[in-house]
Amino acid sequence: MSGVGALLVEPFHVPYMARALTELVILGVLGGAVGVFVLVRRLAYVADALTHTVFPGVVVGFAAGAADGVFWGALAAGLITAVLLTLLTRAPRISEDSALTVLLTAFFGLGVVLVSRQHGYRHDLTAFLFGQVLTVTWTEVVQSALVAVGCLAALAVLGRQLTLRAFDPEGARAMGYRIGLLDLALNVVIALVVVAAVRSVGTVLVIALVITPAAFGRVLSHRIPVIAAIGAVFGGLCGWLGLAASYQASVFHGLQLAAGPAIVLLMTTAYATLLAGAALLRKARRA
Repeated sequence: MSGVGALLVEPFHVPYMARALTELVILGVLGGAVGVFVLVRRLAYVADALTHTVFPGVVVGFAAGAADGVFWGALAAGLITAVLLTLLTRAPRISEDSALTVLLTAFFGLGVVLVSRQHGYRHDLTAFLFGQVLTVTWTEVVQSALVAVGCLAALAVLGRQLTLRAFDPEGARAMGYRIGLLDLALNVVIALVVVAAVRSVGTVLVIALVITPAAFGRVLSHRIPVIAAIGAVFGGLCGWLGLAASYQASVFHGLQLAAGPAIVLLMTTAYATLLAGAALLRKARRA
């Protein structure tokens, strides 16, 4: 097998690498598809806040069921956050930024308090901030896959309404769509992406999986379905290539390169390169 083939295929003959690859491709596709609605609604701060508000759920889930309880604890915290955020932002005197800030500080503060009351697993919880994709199990992969299927199905059903809500909320309201329910649905979907990724890439790095692929697709197209498709492919591909690069650097070159940061750096580099190329192309056309 050629050098490129060996880099992209051979590492995944190892079972834990195969599980990690499957997980990252699922998360990359999911983040890329959901990210387009985060981008057009300017909800990056919402996604970032959700990565912090699931923290107390992670702590409680870990305390109750060790690693197996993290998903369910994060799921409960994410859904509670999505509901509270939707309710608070509908209050006429509470801005979205204020609601987000209150929820972020309250939930993250609660998580810190809960951690401070424990003495046996602080180091383990650090992994949930920065990810531990090489230790994922097939059970966790299946959980992520089910979340992805549910989120993508919701976007397929509500995609047109969510797009109209993003660009013409008054028009959506006039057509009979319930804006509050659409906002709740999108907030829940974003929360589910965070929950699915919390175990593997961590709460700190998940925001890159949601924003960067959609931003990459936005440079190439103005159509929502096309941006979502490009983002999904870009996210999945970066997950594959980043994991392969991390393996090669760590095993054969003595460089301890974690998979999560490697994927984020790859996404960022690709996005910056695309922006530079697009700028040069526009300059050449004007010349």
